[in-house]
Amino acid sequence: MSRAVEPGRLLARDSSQGFVEPLREEREDVPLKDLIAPLDSMPPVDFAFAYGSGVFTQALHSRARSNEAPMVDYILGVSSPVDWHVKNLEQNPRHYSSWLTWFGGRGVSNVAENLGAGVHFNAFVPWKDKKIKYGVISVDNLVKDVYTWQRLYIGGRLQKPVRFLVDRIHGEEMNRKNLQAALTAALLLLPPEFTEEDLYATICGLSYMGDVRMLFAEDKHKVRKIVQGSSSLFQDLYREPINKYASRDILHPPEAFSSDLKSRFKQDGRISTKYLLLSSLPACVLQRLARHTGTLYDSTIPANMAIAKAVVNSKEGPAKLVTKAVSSIVRTSSFRQMLSGLLAAGGVNAMQYVGRKMSKAWQSRQ
Repeated sequence: MSRAVEPGRLLARDSSQGFVEPLREEREDVPLKDLIAPLDSMPPVDFAFAYGSGVFTQALHSRARSNEAPMVDYILGVSSPVDWHVKNLEQNPRHYSSWLTWFGGRGVSNVAENLGAGVHFNAFVPWKDKKIKYGVISVDNLVKDVYTWQRLYIGGRLQKPVRFLVDRIHGEEMNRKNLQAALTAALLLLPPEFTEEDLYATICGLSYMGDVRMLFAEDKHKVRKIVQGSSSLFQDLYREPINKYASRDILHPPEAFSSDLKSRFKQDGRISTKYLLLSSLPACVLQRLARHTGTLYDSTIPANMAIAKAVVNSKEGPAKLVTKAVSSIVRTSSFRQMLSGLLAAGGVNAMQYVGRKMSKAWQSRQ
């Protein structure tokens, strides 16, 4: 099996700039060896991480309403999804819906690529005393999403705390650009002053903007629960991006941070800073901003700056246009992934998964 990331490397960040020293809190997250164990029964992967409430503690009241253990979620990056699914169908045919096995590895991959957002999920897979769900994506598509926000699906997952399990593609290092982009987008959406919780909630909410599942099948308090239950992890994850902007006077963090995330930030409001932030957004966001403002996108610095100026000078302004751009990406990818997921899961599993999601959504609205 591929080499696992050592526990000590988990989301560790260099704090040499000295601007941010987050408080530590005692956690009872799932041991790394327990997360890695299910991968031993599958074909080798190039990249893998675990995420979600089955891995990290969320706000206590989010689990108090259910005695059911949360499913453990994985994303697996492989060089060839077709070849990987061929091998996995031989080793673990019961992980797949019965009708999908008839089409083989290529059929599984085609559903994910052509109908979905490039990820095939196997859900409700039994593993010892719990159940797991894992999504398989090509390394090429994963890298493209992290850098350009083409679908903001895996890129969105990686903007939140995760546990890296296998990393042969330097994915954790590569994700730094994604984290900086997430902070950039969040600053364009936030007011001149805001709390630390507001910052992480805005970042966390980027990949849910326009998500069709939020309309009927997701907990409406999901974003806040993720942030409140993983406060120290968010502080670790965004220490480096915050320090980078603090050193350039773009962002002014508090002198001291509190465990309740109520510390206050200020951001620079100069027009030149808005231009800089907007022109630094990922390619697929800039493309949509160019369409909204009638400007040309060609990936050059002058073109990006022209888009930024057009956004600042527009009637709607940066916050609304960035929201529209990000939402349009997420809306499309979430709808496609929902359709392919229901198709791939098959009747029983699909109904079980949707029922579980809708139950959480209903509880959150009580």
